[in-house]
Amino acid sequence: KIHDVVGLYLNPPTNAVVLSLDEKTQIQALSRTQPLLPLRPGLPARQTHDYRRNGLTSLYAALDVASGRVTGNCATQHTGADFLRFMKGLARRYRGRRLHVVLDNSSTHSTPAVQAWLAAHPAIQFHFTPKGASWLNMVEAWFGILTRKSVRRASFETVHALVRHIDAYIAEWNSH
Repeated sequence: KIHDVVGLYLNPPTNAVVLSLDEKTQIQALSRTQPLLPLRPGLPARQTHDYRRNGLTSLYAALDVASGRVTGNCATQHTGADFLRFMKGLARRYRGRRLHVVLDNSSTHSTPAVQAWLAAHPAIQFHFTPKGASWLNMVEAWFGILTRKSVRRASFETVHALVRHIDAYIAEWNSH
């Protein structure tokens, strides 16, 4: 299985799109009780550890391995129906193209509804990473970048503000 995934990355099928897909669940909208303390000579930026929790969102994201572009969608839940809704959006976005989707073995990826939809869409093929090998899923590295460079340093009074922030980050990422 590892060879299959690596092979997709290194030598994708002709005229096909390879997507690395996963969910980042339970992203917290945290509002800091005090503003970020600015950089000073010899000291890094600092932040208080006191915060208020203002809710959660889950991010479904697909990284196009060839271009690096990310398609993302935030959802209030993490269910098979939410995953299927995201997959249907990807199918519309890449209409007429074969899709090879690298993803983990989450139970939401193999519900009866997802399996029935896949059977009706033979141009879309799932490639599951082996258990314990989530590092093979390239979008995981992108989640780390999103967290370190954007979400962790910010403060969000509402989940809606967090979702807007994530959407803006994806748009900025894709512009470069």
